[in-house]
Amino acid sequence: MTATSTSSEKKVGALSAGLSILRHLASVSGPLGVTRIARDLNLNSSTCFNLLKTLVHERLVTFDEATKTYRMGLGLVELAKGSLEQASYARLLRPHLEEIASRHRVTATLWQRTSNDRVVMADLADSGSAIRVHMSIGQRLPMYIAALGRCMAAYSTLSAAELRTQLSSLRWEDGPSFEAYMRDVEQTRRLGYAMDEGHFVKGITTVSSPILDEHRSPLMAISAVGFSAQFTSSAIQSLGEDLRERCREASLSISGGKVGKFWEDQS
Repeated sequence: MTATSTSSEKKVGALSAGLSILRHLASVSGPLGVTRIARDLNLNSSTCFNLLKTLVHERLVTFDEATKTYRMGLGLVELAKGSLEQASYARLLRPHLEEIASRHRVTATLWQRTSNDRVVMADLADSGSAIRVHMSIGQRLPMYIAALGRCMAAYSTLSAAELRTQLSSLRWEDGPSFEAYMRDVEQTRRLGYAMDEGHFVKGITTVSSPILDEHRSPLMAISAVGFSAQFTSSAIQSLGEDLRERCREASLSISGGKVGKFWEDQS
């Protein structure tokens, strides 16, 4: 048996049982008592009771003292809020991706920050060209790579030394020096968009702009990807400015207008 298959079989029994209780309560139309839940899920009654107590404490389940029954709690809404908001953002930004792809003959992509060092592609729109860069929704990349990475770095809280450490582990086909990368980051702050001309993948140019929250922290980035041969300097500038204005609108909407000063600086 391989190490991978062994680790994939390891489960935390209490967690699995707790999740099964949540799924069961979500599937029924009314509240249930502990005995009924334990019987339905083939759980020990004492174990089921203790799990329910924990779920109530975490506000994922509510307990009715009068009827001695349990139902789903509003705490689950808090857990789902971030995911629901991200899905809503993707739907709202979809028309912008399609317009960018059509207007500039590129593949337009929406990247969502998922952790302190990774981003995932949440959506994309193709231009319809016979020859285009192939990318897939769900694709993951390191946070600070390519044009979108420069956008993330421009509004990162990392020190220069910490950022250098992050960059040292990235795999580029023709990576820039740290000094050149930092010059690009500074330019990103000035222009409101970043570009990568063949560093991440030779022959491929990407242009990106960040979507910021109320704290001026990057939540997402829109990137346009195409073959380097199709771009002139004026085409890159036009594309970058288009991305910047669309990301400005998205940032203002998400932050409630609280990042307005940043975007004034870019005008």
